[in-house]
Amino acid sequence: MNNEETLRGIRRGIEKESLRALPDGGLALTPHPAALGSALTHPHITTDYSESQLELITGVHAGVDGVLGELTEIHQAVYRALGDERLWASSMPCGLPADETIPIGRYGHSNVGRAKSVYRMGLGQRYGRRMQTISGIHYNWSLPGVGTDGYLAAIRNFRREGWLLLYLFGASPALCESFVAGREHGLQRLSGRTLYQPHATSLRMGPLGYQSDAQARIAVSYNCLESYAASLQDALATPYPAYEAIGVQTPGGDYNQLSTSLLQIENEFYGTIRAKRVIRPGERPLHALRERGVEYIEVRLMDLDPFEPVGIGADAIRVLDAFLLHCLHGDSPADTPAEIAANARNQHRVAARGREPGLVLEHWRRGELPLADWAGEILAGCAVQAAALDAAHGGSAYRDALARVGRRLAEPALCPSARVLAAMARDFHDSHVAFIRHRSDAARAALLALPFPDALQRRFERLAADSRAEQARIEAADTLPFEEFRRHYVAPERMAV
Repeated sequence: MNNEETLRGIRRGIEKESLRALPDGGLALTPHPAALGSALTHPHITTDYSESQLELITGVHAGVDGVLGELTEIHQAVYRALGDERLWASSMPCGLPADETIPIGRYGHSNVGRAKSVYRMGLGQRYGRRMQTISGIHYNWSLPGVGTDGYLAAIRNFRREGWLLLYLFGASPALCESFVAGREHGLQRLSGRTLYQPHATSLRMGPLGYQSDAQARIAVSYNCLESYAASLQDALATPYPAYEAIGVQTPGGDYNQLSTSLLQIENEFYGTIRAKRVIRPGERPLHALRERGVEYIEVRLMDLDPFEPVGIGADAIRVLDAFLLHCLHGDSPADTPAEIAANARNQHRVAARGREPGLVLEHWRRGELPLADWAGEILAGCAVQAAALDAAHGGSAYRDALARVGRRLAEPALCPSARVLAAMARDFHDSHVAFIRHRSDAARAALLALPFPDALQRRFERLAADSRAEQARIEAADTLPFEEFRRHYVAPERMAV
């Protein structure tokens, strides 16, 4: 499968979430900037959970430089509309207000727009709004000639070995205590309002991050598409007692959530990687997968890198390409419930203690295995894929990137998580907010200093205007009452083929 033409056919895209923050490091509570267009319909600039949380979306690219170039341009356009606000450069949030005052995303008064907001209301009811303010990088990836079974095999291996990416790229070892106010957290106090774990790589991907005790009961297997789809459909269609107690609506008729099932919609299922398919207007993602199969995969465990102006750099992308090829071509036996549970324990162990000397993980075949030994084996497999990618593209960019990043295994101080803590100690009195505020300011200055041609400015102005017009068109075309729309959208039969 790894012939040079096929490797040159890799396609990738990036989605990057960032909170809008004030100069003092607090959360910006202003509405989505009008100059950025409609968050409902803009193809590149929307919001994630919160009205204060931007999501920037590139198109599909054949080259690493191309995807980073477009991501940079989107950032440039955004910064020209933010005034004194800046994009928070860390996955863990800035200073947060009381949970109920964190604003959820608003998308207008169309049925689809209202449904997006009600879904976010449900997330807040179920998990709290603070948890939803965590941000990250999502990396979408495809390779010509790979079908559903191939992508599912890669996903199984990714779930076994994806902890390595937390070690190499995790950049959230500390946080502001406002994120865990009123919660048990098990963190150590570093200074003032900064909490941390000394060997942590990614608190975002540990128990304090995107985790759900309720979802732990969903036994999702990636052995075949139908078993994956059936387990998700069960979670989407079966009422969950705690969410039934909340109810879909308040006695006064306001909406609490889209449904009382364990998952309101497919995207509520948390995972480090997802099987994806481009959907048609109004189509449920599960229906699209069942009818037309897996089209690409979405990697969801990458932290924002505060040392990169746009949150991710070329080395990380090239290592991801090599790692995903390694997952795709490695032996991928069927997963089991016991192995899936061990994978989760490995993820949490590396997230909380990844740089701890002598850390031991659970290998699915060989039992306990030192992280350093297992990581070395994975990197050796990635080196084979990096060499193939360089042969396809010419030069040595992939091997060079893997060599630079691979040094972090022998020298943990080179890991982004260690660099964050070192910079906090050296220059910011161990304050997480002060350090990230500085990195956010530096990224803002660097991006605003880049050339931004008039033609590019006009293009983004046109995209914003077109998105507002499209939102108005959608709102004018609505005919169903919202409750009828909601019932139809969550109906189980819409997920079947």
